[in-house]
Amino acid sequence: MSYEKGSLLYSNALSSEEDVKGFVMEGDGVVTFPHQRMRIENLRPPEDGQKANTVFWCPETFPANISISWQFWPIREPGLCILFFAAKGQGGEHVLNADLQKRTGEYSLYHHGDINAYHVSYFRRKYEEERAFQTVNLRKSYGFHMVTQGPDPLPAVLDARPPYTMELYVFNGEVSFHINTLEIFRWQDDGVAYGSLLEGGSIGFRQMAPLIAEYANLQVHELR
Repeated sequence: MSYEKGSLLYSNALSSEEDVKGFVMEGDGVVTFPHQRMRIENLRPPEDGQKANTVFWCPETFPANISISWQFWPIREPGLCILFFAAKGQGGEHVLNADLQKRTGEYSLYHHGDINAYHVSYFRRKYEEERAFQTVNLRKSYGFHMVTQGPDPLPAVLDARPPYTMELYVFNGEVSFHINTLEIFRWQDDGVAYGSLLEGGSIGFRQMAPLIAEYANLQVHELR
């Protein structure tokens, strides 16, 4: 890599209600801590379609050149996990600004609403075709732009041996994603083909029902 980790900007064990004070849930979801890890469950049945899905936002705002790491435990399938990052309103507003359109979990509000973001979908088990050929996808919005993808090494829940360490690097428009240090993809945003570079913003955890998953040890470092 042409960069290295610098100072720790943010650290959250995600082990208790106190740790997520100030986080914001969009959609009908519940957050509990049965194993001192943040467990997210969707409260609505998958038959409700996109209205059953949720996003849980960290309220912090982060700069452009960072690494983001967290630990992941898949608990119940089917479903899908996404991490939104570098998320902001199209006018540069904080993603939770009250003047932005109200969002309630439907995916279209995140890729064709009034925010910009990168989306890495890293546990895609919602649909039969996703389970038959597993990939990790990176999208960029505004818009539904699939910009790159890589192979998904994670097994089904039955054979999973978590925790799995997820790590994103974002540096001068280059985005790379790693699972347990294995590089899954690396992509350079040229700031032209899919709109301007997304330079900093917020992080949000998205789940598609009926998935249950747990998360811990969210850390953000500067990159230099």
